[in-house]
Amino acid sequence: MTYTVAVSGASGYAGGEILRLLAAHPDIEIHTVTAHSNAGQPLIQHQPHLRSLAHLTLQDTTPEILAGHDIVFLALPHGQSGQYTDALGSVPLVIDAGADHRLTSKDSWDAFYGGEFHEPWAYGVPELLVNGAKQRESLRGAARIAAPGCNASTVSLSLAPGVAAGVIDPGDIVSVLAVGPSGAGKSLKTNLLGSEILGTANPYAVGGTHRHIPEIRQALAAASGADADGIRISFTPVLVPMSRGILATSTAPIVGDATDAQIREAWESAYAGETFVQLLPEGQVPRTADVLGANTALIGLAIDRAANRVTVVTAVDNLVKGTAGAAIQSMNIALGLPEARALSVNGVAP
Repeated sequence: MTYTVAVSGASGYAGGEILRLLAAHPDIEIHTVTAHSNAGQPLIQHQPHLRSLAHLTLQDTTPEILAGHDIVFLALPHGQSGQYTDALGSVPLVIDAGADHRLTSKDSWDAFYGGEFHEPWAYGVPELLVNGAKQRESLRGAARIAAPGCNASTVSLSLAPGVAAGVIDPGDIVSVLAVGPSGAGKSLKTNLLGSEILGTANPYAVGGTHRHIPEIRQALAAASGADADGIRISFTPVLVPMSRGILATSTAPIVGDATDAQIREAWESAYAGETFVQLLPEGQVPRTADVLGANTALIGLAIDRAANRVTVVTAVDNLVKGTAGAAIQSMNIALGLPEARALSVNGVAP
């Protein structure tokens, strides 16, 4: 069976990455691409790397244009998806790459986003531990999927095994992330200009203000079966001069007398057999260069006995495993297709 697809926000980074991956998917036919201010223009004018889709023209983003497809991807700014999802009830599968349907807590939404709160959808991180199982079970047959925040899923995948196994204390997590500016979208912003980011590292959303914090707390609470109030995280993202990628370094205290073997076993057992989340051998840590273009999260685990903390270093491509790849992986699961279809574990180097 071939599924017809519409992609909104197709002129942006996330929309472009969704299209790049879908273009190689044998079960997908891309029928419609939409945008706002760029409507009426050729897609290739905004996504010149998508040569196989040069025949497509950007249309207006309206429920009427998006309806009538088997699958709709929404790659819109936070707070804008809800107005469309409410009107797409006839579409069999809708996948939102924005934040509108990620959070289960209205209070968290109000505190970090504001505006109208929309119901939470199945969370698109298949490998995430949830009460002893994996999130992919909630994605099987799902009709509505919320793709993750790139920083949030990276930190959650980094720490969920230790939280679920009870070998690290989730009440004292510190995460510092080096991130590429593509995660902020394609809109013109002074702080994202090349002259502003080249040759410097720029912290932002410091002091507990980043919007992905409640998403991380929600995911780790689900992994442990505990209340999100018990998850405390100091989260600091830093823009660095690479177009894409996330390198997340997260630490948390070791609980009780957990041994080194027990700690490593928590991560080994959690991700054994997973295609797209891989724990590196002891003593190795990943680089963002190793995952560019891939739907792969590489994890390095170190045990710092002097500080009595576990350190986890995780590398992902924020536009693939952090967004578009996670969305398409979740789509495959929902449709009963092979989970890895149209997704690669191999990065692009150099």
